[in-house]
Parts: sequence; C-alpha cells; structure tokens
Amino acid sequence: MSESVTVALLYDFDKTLCTKDMQEYTFIPNLDMTATEFWKKSNSWSIESQMDKILAYMYTMLHEAKYKNKSINRNSFEACGKNIEYYPGVETDWFSHINAFGKIHNLKVEHYIISSGLKEIIEGSSIGKEFKEIFACEFLYDGSGAAVWPKNTVNYTEKTQYLFRINKGVLDISNDADLNASTPLEERRIPFRNMIYFGDGMTDVPCMKLVHINGGKSIAVYPGNTPNAYDGAKHLLIDDRVDFLEVADYRVNSALTKLVERILVNMATNHELIQYSKQQLKHALG
Repeated sequence: MSESVTVALLYDFDKTLCTKDMQEYTFIPNLDMTATEFWKKSNSWSIESQMDKILAYMYTMLHEAKYKNKSINRNSFEACGKNIEYYPGVETDWFSHINAFGKIHNLKVEHYIISSGLKEIIEGSSIGKEFKEIFACEFLYDGSGAAVWPKNTVNYTEKTQYLFRINKGVLDISNDADLNASTPLEERRIPFRNMIYFGDGMTDVPCMKLVHINGGKSIAVYPGNTPNAYDGAKHLLIDDRVDFLEVADYRVNSALTKLVERILVNMATNHELIQYSKQQLKHALG
C-alpha cells in the first residue's frame, strides 16, 4: 500500500459545530445579561469607536466582567466550554467515525478550528482534544492569571491566513517568515485540494471561497430544525461560494456524513492518480 496522504477538515465553531455563539452558553448568563444585550453593547462600541467587531466583543467581555466583579481568567474561560451544546453527532460520532473512515482509505485525517470565537473556551470543551490546532481569538494574562489584553484576534478575512498556514505546515502563528516564503505547490504539506471547509454563513465566505476555487470542497451547514434556515443559507450555494449545502447533522448515517465520505474517497482516488501520473512521467523521462 502506498504511503497515506494527509487531508485537513477545517471548521468554524459557532453555529457550525455548536448551536449558537459560544459566549452565550455560560459567559454571558454569568454577567446577568441576555445575548441580545451583550451583542448590542459590543456592536455599539464597534460602531462608536470604529473598532473591529472582534476586538469590540473581546473588549466587552473584559469591560463587563470587571464592571460586575466577575472572574475573567483562563480557568474561568475553559470552564465555559463545558456547557456548550452541539449539533447531533458532534460529540458522539463524528470524529471517531471520520478518522476511521479515512484510515480505511489510506488517509490521515487532521481536524482544525478556524474561529472568531475564544480559543480558551474551545480548549475547555468536550471536543477540544480532537483538533490538531485551534486558531481562534485569545487573551493575554497577567501574573495573577487575569485576562488583560487581546493576544490574538481572528476576524473574517484574517481566517484565510490560517488556511495557508495549514497548507504550508506553518502552524506557529509567530512564524511569519516561513508562512510568507515562496513554497512550490508540490512541497506544501496539505494541498488545498485535500481540504474540506465547514462553515455556516457570511463570516466564513473568504475561507469557503478560497478552498472552493483552489480545488478543495466547502460545505455550508444550517440547523435542520430552524424555520427558514435553508432559505438563509442557500445563497451561499447559488452565489458559488460553496460546493455543498447540508443540514448540520454529524451522526453516522446523516446526509452530511455520507457527503464527506464521498469527498474523502474522491481525495484518495485523486491522490493515487496524481502519484501514478508522476510515475509515468518519471519513466518517460528515463
């Protein structure tokens, strides 16, 4: 058997794997605020201060926690990950099934998060251990462990940076030199054609489109039990931003799982054909 090929499954987090924004499960209720109140305040600061929306929500988290004398440190954020609610199959079926399916077809499946949510909350979640790397917003902490400043932010267009990091195998976000160095396509660790991107909406469009036009597959997911959710998502398919549109159901026999299985089989076959073509060329050149 030929050497296995590595493929990358890339996920947004909020409303792609879980059912709503991650801050809404525990963090915002702990502030005695509704989600509507929190996001309204965050968006108002963004507009009034001409601030990036991602920085605005991180500022709002710090500001409101301090104002209401709530703990805001790494441990408290990680604890917020314990109450996240996922779409069907995410916790129980998806990762073990897809990993095993890939192995059968000589594929090494790696999972990555590219999210504008908070890395600490994802790390504290029940599925945090499933990912080779989590690219998301982070806070910087002082000597006492309190969050004091945004360490990393990931807004909608910045997400594409991480596609290239995964493509080239440069996962250390402090390493810009290797990321920006010219790397021949055939030397890149995971070609775009071996990527599948999962997202839920307009904030994922830059990544969806980039993977889509470079030979990978992009899948938009939507909640099957929400009225009009399909109508809100179908424009991503109509406008050629994604390859497929499926209900966010990650159980073994779901349409989404069957679709991803077919994509993985196609990736395995395509890799074999590319290798065979290279062998023939080498033979022809003597």
